[in-house]
Amino acid sequence: MTQSTAHTPEDPRLSERPPAPVLVEGVDDEPVEGNRRMFHGWLLRAVALLAIAYSAFHLYVLNIAPMETWSFRIIHVAGALILGFLLFSGSRFSDSPARRQRWLDAAALLALLPALYALWQSFAMYLLLQDGAMRVPVEIEVWHYGWPLLAASAVGIVLGWLQCQRRSRFSLPDLVLIVCALASAGYFLVVFNSPMRMSTGTPFAPVGMTFAAVAGTALIMELTRRVAGLALVIIALLFVGYVFAGPHLPSFLGYPGLSLQRFFSQVYTDIGVLGPTTAVSSTYIILFIIFAAFLQASKVGDYFVNFAFAVAGRSRGGPAKVSIFASGLMGMINGTSAGNVVSTGSLTIPLMKKVGYNKKTAGAVEAAASTGGQIMPPIMGAGAFIMAEITGIPYTEIAIAAVIPAILYFASVYFMVDLEAAKTGMRGMRKDELPVLSKLLRQVYLFVPILILIVALFLGYSVIRAGTLATVAAAVVSWLSPNKMGLRGILRALELAGIMSIQIIVVCACAGVIVGVIALTGVGARFSSLLLGLADASQLLALVFAMLISIILGMGMPTTAAYAVAASVVAPGLIQLGIDPLTAHFFVFYFAVVSAITPPVALASFAAAGISGANPMQTSMASFKIGLAAFIVPFMFFYNGALLMNASYLAIAQALVTASIGVYLLSAGVQAWFLRQAANWPVRALLIGAAFLMIAGGLVTDLLGIGTAIAAFVLQRQFSRPAPLPQA
Repeated sequence: MTQSTAHTPEDPRLSERPPAPVLVEGVDDEPVEGNRRMFHGWLLRAVALLAIAYSAFHLYVLNIAPMETWSFRIIHVAGALILGFLLFSGSRFSDSPARRQRWLDAAALLALLPALYALWQSFAMYLLLQDGAMRVPVEIEVWHYGWPLLAASAVGIVLGWLQCQRRSRFSLPDLVLIVCALASAGYFLVVFNSPMRMSTGTPFAPVGMTFAAVAGTALIMELTRRVAGLALVIIALLFVGYVFAGPHLPSFLGYPGLSLQRFFSQVYTDIGVLGPTTAVSSTYIILFIIFAAFLQASKVGDYFVNFAFAVAGRSRGGPAKVSIFASGLMGMINGTSAGNVVSTGSLTIPLMKKVGYNKKTAGAVEAAASTGGQIMPPIMGAGAFIMAEITGIPYTEIAIAAVIPAILYFASVYFMVDLEAAKTGMRGMRKDELPVLSKLLRQVYLFVPILILIVALFLGYSVIRAGTLATVAAAVVSWLSPNKMGLRGILRALELAGIMSIQIIVVCACAGVIVGVIALTGVGARFSSLLLGLADASQLLALVFAMLISIILGMGMPTTAAYAVAASVVAPGLIQLGIDPLTAHFFVFYFAVVSAITPPVALASFAAAGISGANPMQTSMASFKIGLAAFIVPFMFFYNGALLMNASYLAIAQALVTASIGVYLLSAGVQAWFLRQAANWPVRALLIGAAFLMIAGGLVTDLLGIGTAIAAFVLQRQFSRPAPLPQA
């Protein structure tokens, strides 16, 4: 007899089990851009091998066998161009390519012939000089090298715009551009390793240098368009156009003029493309990208975000506060506001919406927090290294000076988020929704690589040595975690670093073109004279003008390029006003950073809006509001040097306390929420007035600020009193 099995009802206690806690994963996953090719098979392996070799080359040169500086920078830029044109398409992808693709491929094969011929000629010129020749015949440089290179570059760029192909398909037009990049770099390696190098910028400069520089500049701008958008390219083209239009412009914009040959024979030297921006990208930035890639490969990003959830998730509006903490940590390392939004915002923005933030505010909080990572010491998204290169101020001094301004920025964002949560009655996340802090504390050793970096820097190690030690530590520490890095993991990290570096390297090279124009035309000095003229009327007016220029120059540009350009145009004028160089450069650096959340072109806000589904312009306005303190902090440390650690300990402590109180009062006034209730306009006006008095930094203004804050407190309490009961 077969025994029947009766269905027993499920225990109701089992159906009431708490949901599994949120465990964040995927923060360290590599984001894939919309125009990036996804190869398969041998093509995938070949590109991975190139990326690994590119990263390993930099580690080898920086730590073991230094190269001649200009040659190293040329290879650095050329390698990024090669990888960039391999991976990033110049036009949209299609699952069913148009018939014209066959004609484009045929045209690309034809264009490949002069490109290969130019590459061969660069090698032939090397052999000629090795045989003892002092110069290369002009007809070879012009007709056998120059014009074929320019023609192939122009055709390859245009064909790249027109192509429409599958995402996994290799691009013949981009192969033409790769060969042109090799031909241009090859010529510069030949010239810069010969006595002809001394003739750059003179009428005796070889004419081939002009052709190679024009082609190289065009290739840099085309790849910049592909990986960073049109904003930086348009600004660079305007500056290049100024070189030739400047002699015909009126007033302070006019200058005597430069010939085509003189300009392009210098723009690809340490004045321009191979100058300060590429110097930093070829040393510090590439090294810290490798460090970040090793952290990503060992899943440290996941740990950072989970740790932030465990610490701050239960407070009101918890996911927004998690975003501040996690995005600050990640943004400090990865060096790009928009990239940080993509990596952490895909996790924090949906959770913010879940606890009650509307989609506009959720995106704005993430954008503001990610942007703040660029001012977070010790790495500051590579900004500190560029500042050290440009100013000559030691890196450690810059990192120390950045501490209080970073505290004020993140305190302001925190206050804005907390008051918003209080005003709208948001809850935090439940304990059962969050990772267990005690378990995460067992993996606190994952912070060790960052601690080693900080300690090594302040013990006096060079930035390169400290960064290398931190990278090695990241690999060693991973062996204590579930994500152990073996040989395969290390190679994966090197591959990831090579790919991650493309955007920032080509952006720095493009910014170098702008810096070269500024240096060769003297337009920066004319802006300085304009600032001096404004300062005669009002120093505050001159600072506001400098702020606006820095923001406008930075709109639509990555942070490093925005700061490099602003430092060349604006900072010299501020220094001529008598401002300390460190203060002047921090002033323009902060506004170059916050351009990422400044309407109408706010890259970080637009990236966040893409995740949250909100209107991009509304998101940028909201992020501007949340990050409002960042627009005030530079004026604070201008008027009070103690905020940059440039005073006694007592003065620094007083400045930090009063500025923090001022930032809170400002947040309360902006959010219209004070003493656990809504604030009316008179109270808000008093709060904002008290805030500005408190952040001014003087004893008298601090006392006036305290008095104004007390007045706001009394007025708020007066309005909050219950109305008297009517008498019978």
